[in-house]
Amino acid sequence: MFRTISDFRDTWEYESDATLKTFRGLTDASLAQAVRPGGRTLGRLAWHLTQTLPEMMGEAGLALAGPKMDDAQPPLAGIIQAYDASSRSLLEAVAAKWTDALLLEKVPMYGEEWTRGKVLGALVLHQAHHRGQMHVLMRQAGLVVQGVYGPAYEEWGAYNMPPQP
Repeated sequence: MFRTISDFRDTWEYESDATLKTFRGLTDASLAQAVRPGGRTLGRLAWHLTQTLPEMMGEAGLALAGPKMDDAQPPLAGIIQAYDASSRSLLEAVAAKWTDALLLEKVPMYGEEWTRGKVLGALVLHQAHHRGQMHVLMRQAGLVVQGVYGPAYEEWGAYNMPPQP
């Protein structure tokens, strides 16, 4: 849960960059990589993260630029562009329309009541959760995963870290 706009901004800038770094590690061909037949694909996960920004914040009463939940998934370049624009819209809207005091106020969210600070925290955790799923699928697709909270396994050699089973 966030209690200050400044703390959210600092966290979101890092998390948004991490998500874009993950997206940029994909290829159009890899978007079809699924966890199992009929399961979510890398493309679906990336598009879901992109669509969730305006959807979740709209639920909290903050309108953002971005795709609707029923918009069709575009090619990778379109996903990256839409995510980047929505992410920037999020920072601008939060800074312009919410205050630190408003972060403590409750809003209806998915049949519950959450503080706005919890909404922002849930948005960050939602991204981290799905990025983790994407990293597994990226490895299954033969793509290189870049570290987010430290070096990824593929980067260990550059840091003289021994491989572990």
